[in-house]
Amino acid sequence: MAFENYEVWFVTGAQLLYGGDAVIAVDAHSNEIVKGLNESGNLPVKIVYKGTVNSAKEVTAAFKAANNDEKCIGVMTWMHTFSPAKMWIHGLQELKKPLLHFHTQFNKEIPWETMDMDFMNLNQSAHGDREFGHIVTRMRKNRKVVVGHWQDEKAQAKIAVWMRVSAGWADAQDMRIIRFGDQMNNVAVTDGDKVEAEMRLGYHVDYYPIANLVALLNEVTDAEVAELVATYEKEYVIADEQKKNEHFNHQVKEAAKAEIALRRFLAAKGAKAFTTNFDDLAGIDQLPGLACQRLMAEGYGFGAEGDWKTAALYRTMWFMGQGLPKGCSFLEDYTLNFDGENSTILQAHMLEVCPLIAEHKPKLEVHPLGIGGKNDPARLVFTSKEGAGVAVTIIDMGNRFRLIVNKVNCIKSKELPKLPVASSLWIPEPNLEVGAAAWILAGGTHHTSFSYDLTVEYLEDYAEIAGIEMVVIDNATTLSEFKKELRMNEVYYMLNKALC
Repeated sequence: MAFENYEVWFVTGAQLLYGGDAVIAVDAHSNEIVKGLNESGNLPVKIVYKGTVNSAKEVTAAFKAANNDEKCIGVMTWMHTFSPAKMWIHGLQELKKPLLHFHTQFNKEIPWETMDMDFMNLNQSAHGDREFGHIVTRMRKNRKVVVGHWQDEKAQAKIAVWMRVSAGWADAQDMRIIRFGDQMNNVAVTDGDKVEAEMRLGYHVDYYPIANLVALLNEVTDAEVAELVATYEKEYVIADEQKKNEHFNHQVKEAAKAEIALRRFLAAKGAKAFTTNFDDLAGIDQLPGLACQRLMAEGYGFGAEGDWKTAALYRTMWFMGQGLPKGCSFLEDYTLNFDGENSTILQAHMLEVCPLIAEHKPKLEVHPLGIGGKNDPARLVFTSKEGAGVAVTIIDMGNRFRLIVNKVNCIKSKELPKLPVASSLWIPEPNLEVGAAAWILAGGTHHTSFSYDLTVEYLEDYAEIAGIEMVVIDNATTLSEFKKELRMNEVYYMLNKALC
């Protein structure tokens, strides 16, 4: 039910050349397709049929209405008959919502024995969609093209991906990100152009002093803390000796106070993401790691050390993946383990790794933290699931944003008895030698937004909607070809900027 407040509009292209009976048939077939897609159980967002358009005026009216409807997160088009593409120009100029072009056909197979010219005139998707596709390409409009019969699960799966991405895009258009403090001093990669990000990606980034959070923290009652600590005891593993430890109990209560205050602050500001900085914790007992872990699990975007781009990206990836089973997290490349083709990167952070990716029930523990100069923080300790996933980042290249995607494989991690943090161990594709080198050549960050559930297709759709550069590192990557791709992309964006 995560996307129940959203709709995708289905608009069918036709013309009046073939008479009124053809228009009636087109409308009936379109209704049946939409009904079948909605009843398939494979699509996360409801499709609403918005009629057949037969003129430029009708196209423009439909697309303007889509722009102005908050529930509409995107438009699907299909050309049942030959729909002259000039009539789509003004409507496409108006359209601001994501576009999916569905190249399908009402009938699955050719009716060889009965097909006549009337059938041919009515069922012209084979060249009607090419006519439409031409004008969309000439107008340089970004879109996703899905080819396949509307009853095929493979085609439906591609539509479902686009729907989830379009929902994530809609969610990002009013995303407010709260930064408590600034970036970690002298760090380049977590910074970026916030104005351009709001223009291009929808993010709105605001700064608040940590004192604003402290004011709320001081209002938290003992009863509220006790209720939240009881929740911790139900959801996490707590050793018996810890329950009897006065220091442990005190620090967990302080962590609960921080979570309650942080949650209230974000709700009051209508924020969907936030960042913290361990250098800016005046008035707080401890780094609020446990709060960050739990809020991420609920869908709040998070970035450490002021990294607002990763916070926003995590929120969007979490939003896309709602209802999918494996989870996502903020992560950081921590340290390397060289072992030939099995060389790995340990992913962790001081505290803030999301429990959605945990292999087993997390342990709630309190330990000293040798950074930040505060009291011992509470945190959830676990290792991640095994399995394939994607590590993703957005970087500011000065003249554009670049989305970097690396396919990775999480493997079984060894215990870290002297490093009580949440962690994940992965091998980047195609291997550490090539994968890490390509990531570095692309300018990738040390912070990533990671997901088991999303695939490259999701991120490709996202980059297409956003109109930003995307590079992929996977098993097919070679450094020589990857360098060529980066150089070609540089030329493309420099020329594009000059022409604009």
